[in-house]
Amino acid sequence: MFIPQEAAEGITYLSAGIGAGIAALGAGIGIGKIGSAANDGIARQPDAVADIRGNSIVLAALIEGVALFAVVITLIVAIK
Repeated sequence: MFIPQEAAEGITYLSAGIGAGIAALGAGIGIGKIGSAANDGIARQPDAVADIRGNSIVLAALIEGVALFAVVITLIVAIK
């Protein structure tokens, strides 16, 4: 089946946008779960606030890095 060039480019841009959206959605859910678990841990052990806060910030940064890589890859696919 033949797909016109314009339609193929449109599908490529659409799929790149959907991929970037899914990456952002996954990062948001992951960071939300980290925040929830950190609040639960702080409520159970108030003495460990500094350790829990530090670990949750590091984990959130790692998740944001993975999400950024995913968005960059989808943009590269869209441009190529």
